[in-house]
Amino acid sequence: MAEVYHIPAMLRETIEGLNIKPDGVYVDVTFGGGGHSRAICEKLRELKESKIQLYSFDQDIEAYENEKKRGELLNNPKWQFVHGNFRYLANFMDYYGVTEIDGLIADLGVSFHHFDDAERGFSFRFDAPLDMRMNQKGGQTAADLINIYSEDELTRVLALYGELKNAKQLARKLIAARPIASTGDLLKALGFADEITPWRKKELTCVFQALRIEVNDELGALREMLTAAKDLLKPGGRIVVLTYHSLEDRIVKNFLRSGNLDGEIEKDFYGNIQTPFRLIEKGRSASAEEVAQNPRARSAKLRVAEKIMQN
Repeated sequence: MAEVYHIPAMLRETIEGLNIKPDGVYVDVTFGGGGHSRAICEKLRELKESKIQLYSFDQDIEAYENEKKRGELLNNPKWQFVHGNFRYLANFMDYYGVTEIDGLIADLGVSFHHFDDAERGFSFRFDAPLDMRMNQKGGQTAADLINIYSEDELTRVLALYGELKNAKQLARKLIAARPIASTGDLLKALGFADEITPWRKKELTCVFQALRIEVNDELGALREMLTAAKDLLKPGGRIVVLTYHSLEDRIVKNFLRSGNLDGEIEKDFYGNIQTPFRLIEKGRSASAEEVAQNPRARSAKLRVAEKIMQN
């Protein structure tokens, strides 16, 4: 049976939220398995002039290699793959001569491929090298991080990104077990037996989430992308974001509500709220039917906002 690279959550709802104009220009900053990009291209019109209408970002070159096997988008004149982190959205759009866009979509979930490929080190289901890098061409791995960071630094990562109350205790266990090279080493260091109870599985999931976020600077990249997206969107343009945990959702929620990373609502002299966005979706969840077919959609939240004309 062929591997399913990724099944996007709430595909119909996200595409509807984007409110695609046939002659518009769009950005999919999380290409992954290409589900959103293919759906967007189906709604775009073939223009007379040679014009790219969809730019799809992914920092993991395996996403592009997967699309080469499918071959659906490679020869589409409307589509351009961008091998890069979406934190550099502004730089790449400037490189391609794009000054404004009609919409942007970001599915912040980790692709099924990353969890299911043992060698990537994203899952505790396999004993494999503890990597967790989305871009394997550079940067520290999760193993590097664990073996180099101080107790205070590890405690910060586990407490801030894993929201673990026993972060300090877990950090001490990791340091005592150094060197740690694999997911198996990590489980052994934390004292996990062969049988993992549901409660301990939840704790372990939080540990892996914390390390993944730190390795890839996911929240820092998200903040930079949102800021660039706000500047690039035309009035009437839409930003569509799918979040999967409270940390990223809080950033997206506050940004779309206020238009700034601090989440502070600004008001004019008369007390009128000043924000560049009109909220369309405020945290929609997947239907029970979808979750039954795709359990990984359970934690997804859909947020959509429209850029409004500033006075």
